[in-house]
Amino acid sequence: MLKAGFIRAVLAAAALAIVVGGARAERTNVAVAANFADAAKEIASAFKIKTGHEAVLSFGSSGQLLNQIAQDAPFQVMLSADDERPRKLIDDGLGVAESRFTYAVGKLVLWSRALDGAIGAETLKSGRFNKISIAAPAAAPYGVAAIEAMRGLGVYDSLKSKTVEGASIAQAFQFIDTGNAELGFVALSQLAGIKSGSHWVVDQALYTQIRQDAVLLRKGAANKAAVSFMAFLKGPEARSIIERFGYELDEKR
Repeated sequence: MLKAGFIRAVLAAAALAIVVGGARAERTNVAVAANFADAAKEIASAFKIKTGHEAVLSFGSSGQLLNQIAQDAPFQVMLSADDERPRKLIDDGLGVAESRFTYAVGKLVLWSRALDGAIGAETLKSGRFNKISIAAPAAAPYGVAAIEAMRGLGVYDSLKSKTVEGASIAQAFQFIDTGNAELGFVALSQLAGIKSGSHWVVDQALYTQIRQDAVLLRKGAANKAAVSFMAFLKGPEARSIIERFGYELDEKR
């Protein structure tokens, strides 16, 4: 009897765990730009606690994720590192037009673990280093911003031979973190909690504003978890997390 009662209690608890507000909890697959990985993990955790729904996150460069979606990957939401790819998904009939909004505005930083002292524009102009890391501009908006910044400072041509490209902003970060490049351009959000090394927040005037857009994909239009995740991303809990990771918020959303 005790054993049967215990089993019934476990089953009742399990049933309760998947019901939230009278609706069954669901899962949604979310494609997330690599720069937003840590913030997205916190948001997904808060989302599950509040709604019971689960956001299953997959990370990569925005270009890689776009290609996967175009090839019928089972994503229902995309959090891009730019506004162009979500717009393209809508134009191609893969995204829900009215769902697109800017969830974060990114900041580009120059970061080094290896170089002593403060770094900045003069560090780039001096060229006293062997390798500088950036994300591949064809796949990652932060790579485009890095090149724009170097061009704006007049150092792109002189540093071209020293530039190494990561497939995503995460790999660009790894090159610097492991010492394969003395410095490089990453997202400010990636430095959350990192106290070692030096960084310089690049002047916004040197690169096009990095507007990071979210879009509900057609595959997620009927998925309660996907729709709820998009709504949660606009709410105060998610926005607080986004700001804490060094992003700006778009007040025009």
